[in-house]
Amino acid sequence: MDAHESLSHLVETSPCYMLTVRVIRARNLRRTDTFSHTDCYLILWLPTASSIQFRTKSVENSKDPVWNETFNFMVHSKVKNMLELSIYDEDNISNDDHLFTVRFDISGLPLNEKVLMHFKSNPKSRQVCCLECEVQEKKAQKTKQELSLTVKGSHEGHQKRSLGSDFCISPTWQSAFHYVKYKQPTLDVRLPKKDLDYAFGQYAGNGEEGSLKVQINSLPTKKKIMLAENNEFALHVKTEDCQNVLDVRLGYDLCPQEQDFLGKRKNIVAGALKKVLGLERDLQDHEIPVVAIMTTGNSTRSLTALYGSLQALKKLNLIDCTTYLTGFSGTTWTMANLYKDAYWSQKDLDEQISETKRHVTKSKTDCFSMERLKYYNRQLLQRKQEGQKTSCIDLWGLLIEYFLNDGKDKHKLSDQQQAVNEGQNPLPIYTAINVKEKYSTMDFNEWVEFTPYEVGIPKYGVYVRAEDFGSEFFMGRLMKKLPETQICYLQGMWSSVFSLNLLYIWNKSHSSEDFWHKWTQDQIVDIEEEPHLTTRTHEQKIYLYTPAGPLSSAFRDVLTDRLSVAQYHNFLRGLQLDNSYLEQSNFQRWKDTILDSSSPNQLTQTEDYLSLEDTGFFINSSSAPLLRPERKVDIILHLNYSSGSQTLPLEQSCKYYAEQGIPFPKAVLSEDDKKNLKECYLFEDADNPEAPILLFFPQVNDTFRHYKAPGVKRSDSELKDGIVDVSSNSTPYSTYSLTFSDEEYDQLVQLSEYNILNNQHLILQALRSAVRRKKCTRNNAIC
Repeated sequence: MDAHESLSHLVETSPCYMLTVRVIRARNLRRTDTFSHTDCYLILWLPTASSIQFRTKSVENSKDPVWNETFNFMVHSKVKNMLELSIYDEDNISNDDHLFTVRFDISGLPLNEKVLMHFKSNPKSRQVCCLECEVQEKKAQKTKQELSLTVKGSHEGHQKRSLGSDFCISPTWQSAFHYVKYKQPTLDVRLPKKDLDYAFGQYAGNGEEGSLKVQINSLPTKKKIMLAENNEFALHVKTEDCQNVLDVRLGYDLCPQEQDFLGKRKNIVAGALKKVLGLERDLQDHEIPVVAIMTTGNSTRSLTALYGSLQALKKLNLIDCTTYLTGFSGTTWTMANLYKDAYWSQKDLDEQISETKRHVTKSKTDCFSMERLKYYNRQLLQRKQEGQKTSCIDLWGLLIEYFLNDGKDKHKLSDQQQAVNEGQNPLPIYTAINVKEKYSTMDFNEWVEFTPYEVGIPKYGVYVRAEDFGSEFFMGRLMKKLPETQICYLQGMWSSVFSLNLLYIWNKSHSSEDFWHKWTQDQIVDIEEEPHLTTRTHEQKIYLYTPAGPLSSAFRDVLTDRLSVAQYHNFLRGLQLDNSYLEQSNFQRWKDTILDSSSPNQLTQTEDYLSLEDTGFFINSSSAPLLRPERKVDIILHLNYSSGSQTLPLEQSCKYYAEQGIPFPKAVLSEDDKKNLKECYLFEDADNPEAPILLFFPQVNDTFRHYKAPGVKRSDSELKDGIVDVSSNSTPYSTYSLTFSDEEYDQLVQLSEYNILNNQHLILQALRSAVRRKKCTRNNAIC
């Protein structure tokens, strides 16, 4: 999907070509059955041209099958067309064995020329149309009869009508199918089984054996056509072009609402910086740095600690110096609570901290009372009736609602717009990752970001309004508007503990998952072709895909099967990748899955649902949205609240961004530092001004043991107040601790507040450095 193109260009007419594929033969196919040769057939799949997979005949008992069959495709020239040729061994007893698949980019084929190919085993929107179907019943029927309509590859897929069931109420039944015009759509009609005399229209054929197959593109546009009729009912259809206006936003730029927010926030930040830095003059626009607070997750621990950190930043007048606040897992609980108040950062946080303490310290046993269980059941049933898929993650969201509130929390993500429309608070960004069934999180993950304005996947440059997230989309059009999801369900997804699998557990307890990769991954290798075609930069190599064997597949199913993921209707559904998608710098920036280059037909736009989970299953960090070049973040305050290794999230982030080629400071700690962590570290890459300055705050109890405030030593009687265990195996602040005592809550808030206050000098140093860098960049000077 080329998001840089204008909308008018996205919907312009593009040339289509007829692709003729003649499948001749295969040689030296491996045997999958012990007592017989292979009985192979070949499946051709070009999903950008047809929703149907075409198949050859089976050739019995031959390792060198000859098919010599021809297939035709109408190919749209402006999208990425990857032809997949899959060979299967037919088995009458068990499932057919998948031998391998060849993926071939057809854009390298010359026009009007026949090419004999020999394979050796060494973002845009297209035109969407609507087919309107109308069934007019002529009289009530004594027995119910079923009429079935199917358009493969359409948004609706399959619809049926029981004739006679509602004749008295509504004798006319209307339905619609939304389909891609250039994918050779077919309407399959299954007429009632009862023997009736039908009259068929000119586009319906003979209606053999009670079924019709109509090539939809053969129908005249905007004209009502009779397909079948008898003395009991009549079936009419009409095709219409859908409006060219898209309901998704295609583009890598920030949305207009966020850009407007930045303009307003900049004025507040400029005034705050002048005050805290003691500047004599106002900062000019180009001198104002973008500062972000980046948090890590860890259940109630991070919920509590973030309040302490924000309290300290508030006391130092530094919250008004920040532009973004990002989080996932437990910190999203804090953020969602704060942003109910449109002016939370302009007020003292004592009341918020006290109210949250009441909920964190209360007993959680009532969450499983009969009354609550009935409430959960009603809410989940309502959610299902609204059209959403439900899972135990939604139940977890309802539990979070109970943990943090006295009653039902009706708050929604889009409601938070009132807290940022004037630029009065930092813009909150919540993160999750999109995963794929049968793939580990390390093999397939895509960053998803949520703001009060929109939800999107930066890699593809596709976004929807926050209030439309969860609704049904097809080819960028809103097909069915569903009620906006309550924030508690999003909190359940942002902090889900139910999405782990055995491979994640293995990876956490070992240095790598290479062992399992060796035995469970499919093999994808690039192969040679004959003749060698002249390639252009956007054309892809030919890949040979060999699926894992039965034992390896069984292992993979066990290892990658997640307890549950949060599934939401996919707003990318039906969109197709631009032919040169791999050349897009923004796609390249986030291209990190094993399918991005080799298997575009298996990427997210082909899925019905997004499968979302806690970011922590990939990297315990919410920094990715801040490293979009459009946001131009200059300073990141990395507030780490994770249990276990305090440096691991930072090390993972540095490694990931280095591999992606994303500017990020080299945060290297000595072995001595790792053993005896300080409260704050400042990292700045002087050789790379595009890399943000990083202030890393590990959650440690260092000088707080001896000081109750910066420069104020504890008396002997107060030393016990400085004993806060945040690192041992017996810490009360573990990931799975949902309830703290009053003392535990207060101590964690105080420790988190102190660690910020005690390192004010490093924060101010980073701010001065960022302002200096902004001035130097503007003047092309060396700083």
